[in-house]
Amino acid sequence: MSRQQRDALDAVLRSAPRSTIRPTPEEQRSGFAAAVSRPAPEGVVTRRTVLGGRPALELEPVEASGRGRLLYLHGGGYVIGSPDTHAGLVGELARRTGLRATSVDYRLAPEHPFPAAVDDGLAAYRELLASGTDPRDLVMAGDSAGGGLSIATLLAAREAGLPQPAAVVVFSPWADLTLTGGSIRSKESADPIFTEADVRAYADLYVGAGDRAHPLASPVFADLTGLPPLLVQVGANEVLLDDAVRLAGRAGADGVEVTLEVGPGLPHVFQHHYGRLDEADAALDRAARFLTAHLSAGRPDADHLEPVH
Repeated sequence: MSRQQRDALDAVLRSAPRSTIRPTPEEQRSGFAAAVSRPAPEGVVTRRTVLGGRPALELEPVEASGRGRLLYLHGGGYVIGSPDTHAGLVGELARRTGLRATSVDYRLAPEHPFPAAVDDGLAAYRELLASGTDPRDLVMAGDSAGGGLSIATLLAAREAGLPQPAAVVVFSPWADLTLTGGSIRSKESADPIFTEADVRAYADLYVGAGDRAHPLASPVFADLTGLPPLLVQVGANEVLLDDAVRLAGRAGADGVEVTLEVGPGLPHVFQHHYGRLDEADAALDRAARFLTAHLSAGRPDADHLEPVH
């Protein structure tokens, strides 16, 4: 892969202006949208919909492979981001898997603090099952806070007695809101995007005075027994490196089939940079293969299964 591409990306990310005055959530949302939004790729049709009582964006490849579904939860520290900011990334994953994807516009903090996002993730997952989606034909994915939220959603589903999906992929998951991972400090100079203070500010807005070690806020402290096969991708140059490493370790200790990929020299959610960073395209290809490998497409009995309520 290209060292030149990695270095160029690092320089671009470091060149973003930083203010000593922290912007308001609304200012952060508009700035984030302007900085990262990319349209859905050619050949992927988007439409507005509602899932679990929340607005959502459906992204369907023109050549969708079949009945499989992808549920996606976007990143943004539980404060910023939307299905629109992630239309490019989710569309790329949908295109590479050949799956119809639904990206949920879950409620954001500080207007809607923990556990609102988890409630919305669970409601979306529950509705997919209730509408007839076989869990063996359903996969999940998420990035950053959406990665942690994906795991929290599956934990909430398990506690609600719902079946698990076929597989889950998380990109640079934020999985420890107590900020006790060593990389929060040791990787601060290597991370071109975040400082410890940045991450702490998001945790303050999402959890406030609540329990930041709650398993649904910080899945690194959860019992992950019974979760589906998990792929964790993370960059080595990010303060959340240890969140990903410890989440994968916890999953493995709890008997979950887990694969951890650490990309050397790569920043937070480097997959956003598909088309201009070779490692991003390769990672998305691997994520797509992982998800489709675990789907039950072509099962002869699939059409005879009863929907889950």
